[in-house]
Amino acid sequence: MKILIIEDEKPAARLLQRKVEKLGLQVDTLLHSVEESITWFQNNAHPDLIFLDIQLSDGLSFEIFENIEIKSPVIFTTAYDEYALRAFKLNSIDYLLKPIDEENLEFALNKFKARNASSPNLALDFELIKKMLINPIDRTFKKRFTIKMGQQLKMIGIEEVECFYSENKGTYLHTFDNRDYLLDTTLEQLETEIDPEQFYRVSRKFILPMKGIKEIQLYSNSRLKVILSTYKDDEVIVAREKVSDFKIWLG
Repeated sequence: MKILIIEDEKPAARLLQRKVEKLGLQVDTLLHSVEESITWFQNNAHPDLIFLDIQLSDGLSFEIFENIEIKSPVIFTTAYDEYALRAFKLNSIDYLLKPIDEENLEFALNKFKARNASSPNLALDFELIKKMLINPIDRTFKKRFTIKMGQQLKMIGIEEVECFYSENKGTYLHTFDNRDYLLDTTLEQLETEIDPEQFYRVSRKFILPMKGIKEIQLYSNSRLKVILSTYKDDEVIVAREKVSDFKIWLG
């Protein structure tokens, strides 16, 4: 598998390369600008996968696609806010927010492998994505969840949620009154439906609301431990790579 990284910050490019290669894959080429990338694509076979930063030193990386027909799958690496990036999720395109979390990187690569096997010639609408980033559409977020309980349906408001978590391939909603409800969705899908100003995914397992955080403690290996009001079944740990962004989210 040939992998290309396009990232204008050379230290960030090398760091991503190390993380990818730590997962057993080989990065063949590092590029750092729109102009350099266009020249490279004109003279080389296209790779199996591209890691692409949106904002490069000499312009938006979309300019590459305006000059070259790129058919390679793309995983975006970017510092854009999560509001704009819903465009990527809604179009089934992966993205990684900087600083890049190794868990999220591994998940994105596994998703790419699975999707590539079932749909190797996926066409991406880069023009649509560009428009959605520059002129994002009005956003509405989920306000309630409908839970099936036997022969009845229960409505749970978003304000009642203390956390979302995954366990044994299931996704659960935990409420402030210490109850758990199985949801017919995934944490990945939930991320596209809930307000990113109010909810943050601290790890592969947990999404937390701002008001659900009771206490934050220092934890081993430069991580943080979050104490919630009623959820006690497992430790809620902020992944090391997410600590900086989590602090920014907290304000």
